[in-house]
Amino acid sequence: MITVEGLKKNYKINVKKGIFKREQQINEAVKGIDMQIKPGEIVGLLGLNGAGKTTTIKMLSTLIEPDGGKGDIDGMDLIKNAFEIKKIINMIAGGERMIYWRLTAKENLEYFGKLYNLPKKLLKNRIDELLSFVGLTEKMNVPVEQYSKGMKQRLQIARGLINDPKYIFMDEPTLGLDAPIAREVRKYTKKLARENGKGILLTSHYMNEIEELCDYVYIIDKGRKVMEGSPRDVISIAAKNTNKYIIRLESFSDKLKNNLDDFIKSVSSEYKIDNFDNAYDIEISSNKDIQSELITLLSANAKVLSFKVQEPNLEDAIIKLLEVS
Repeated sequence: MITVEGLKKNYKINVKKGIFKREQQINEAVKGIDMQIKPGEIVGLLGLNGAGKTTTIKMLSTLIEPDGGKGDIDGMDLIKNAFEIKKIINMIAGGERMIYWRLTAKENLEYFGKLYNLPKKLLKNRIDELLSFVGLTEKMNVPVEQYSKGMKQRLQIARGLINDPKYIFMDEPTLGLDAPIAREVRKYTKKLARENGKGILLTSHYMNEIEELCDYVYIIDKGRKVMEGSPRDVISIAAKNTNKYIIRLESFSDKLKNNLDDFIKSVSSEYKIDNFDNAYDIEISSNKDIQSELITLLSANAKVLSFKVQEPNLEDAIIKLLEVS
């Protein structure tokens, strides 16, 4: 199990003060984070850009040393046992990094396997298994530069598994991928945890992905943890009063606009409207239950084609949390 208590990381930055003078300041990137990741569990690490997610992953993967707190992986200290920890962890990143385009899939895996000093026979068997696992056996001798985005990302997964890690850090693994390819990557991620027992720490800006995959999430902002729990628990606690109404109207008159503007202002809510397919789609977000008032107002001024109340999701919860923090 990965256990982290009060993990901290500071960076020194030079700030310009006048034309010739610079002043050194301390930037607290991570300000004391607690976290646990168990084998077979997918844990989400969420937050805005600059929240401290990448710095946290770099500390857990022993790429940088923490400045405070403590952390261990299966009883091994992040600093004292960094070399041993590297043998049981790996990283899978989004985009098209961390693989060599001029090499074939097989050559890539051979290269990374040798970095882990895997015995020749074991490495050959591992490569065959991984290429089969990600569906690249038939393309194993084709240079990576000829691969599609989806094939490159599948090879990223194989590369991240070459040392048979117990824990995997997945940093935006579906970044920039088309929907079918992203779905494929999510399928492999589930399989790694559920069937292969890997502990996975996942970062993603796609909240539907987090809701689908994660057993537990940590939400951080400006280097601090602001909330943790299962996605369902986070939603029910942080976004319990967030109501979203999706409405389609046949028409939208000036009179209705004025009445709706006045009403939305009175209940401290907001709305947006789109004209689409000869109808008007309205989305209203409110911290209050305004369903009955809305129906009365809209039906008195236009023909309501559809009216749907949408339950809050993880994105709504995070927005509310980060607004407060």
